[in-house]
Amino acid sequence: MLLTCLLLIAVVATGGCQGKDDTYHTGPRDNDPAARTDVKLALNWFPEAEHGGFYAAQLNGYFAEEGLNVQIIPGGPGSPVIQQVARGTIEFGVATADQIPLGRAQGANVVATMAAIDQSPRCFLVHEESGINSLEELQDVTLAMNSGRAFSEYLKKHVPLKNVRVVPYDGSIAAFLRDKKFAQQAYEFSEPFLAKQEGANVRVLPIRAIGYNPYASLLFTSDKFKNDHPELVAKMTRACRKGWQAYLSEPAKTNEHLQSLNPELTPGVLEFGVQAIVPLTTVDQEDFGQMKLDRWKKLVEQLVDVGLIDQDAVKPEDCFFEAS
Repeated sequence: MLLTCLLLIAVVATGGCQGKDDTYHTGPRDNDPAARTDVKLALNWFPEAEHGGFYAAQLNGYFAEEGLNVQIIPGGPGSPVIQQVARGTIEFGVATADQIPLGRAQGANVVATMAAIDQSPRCFLVHEESGINSLEELQDVTLAMNSGRAFSEYLKKHVPLKNVRVVPYDGSIAAFLRDKKFAQQAYEFSEPFLAKQEGANVRVLPIRAIGYNPYASLLFTSDKFKNDHPELVAKMTRACRKGWQAYLSEPAKTNEHLQSLNPELTPGVLEFGVQAIVPLTTVDQEDFGQMKLDRWKKLVEQLVDVGLIDQDAVKPEDCFFEAS
């Protein structure tokens, strides 16, 4: 009987009955990597400048300072990041803001904790020789664009697109380089540089100019993980915010790492990428990464307007929260 009692005392003292937070330890951490909390972060694409801040948090030790051991998982075409995070197989993911309400409308209850890029980098490329100076003037061209995406449905509803033939976007600028009457979707921090490097006279037409402006490079998690592990989510958010501010100020070391992970990247395109991202952020402000309810309300209204979600299917206030 005495032995049984001693064993019971030992079990209680060592936490034999685990609560929901015990899987993810959130107490103070020392310098022992084995003592840190393991979490996964899934990217929405191959490593590029749009992910630089997350890698900077890893390289500069900001994750470790918060007691985290973060495995960053590269993405690619069709990466099911929203679904993986919603199911709980991965703790955190990277997305654009419109993916959050679209996911919630389909039962994938995910929530954003910070937005590294405040202004949407989504754009369309046209040749200067086309004479097109704005999206409203987009006409008499072939347009490579992924139909069914929120930005493309918004464009089709709000721009006349007179005599525009829409074709699938293949991820390349080859057709654009061959034809002055060709336009295509792009990101401001990538394709414009590549096209200019090949000698094209490029005009960049941001979609935010016609009112569609979702946050980009969002850090998000699931509702369940946020509720079960609020301290860990706050730690992750702080580290990522610090990483992004460091990357946008001093990107060289991180860019070298990105190039080693994605050999298709060149130093030139990464340098251009950072220069293009900085004006789209609030990097020098104390509220870097924070989001506003009015922006989410407008985004949800726009998704309803183009028929991608039903009216009242998603509450804007459920799409994000202040993690720290």
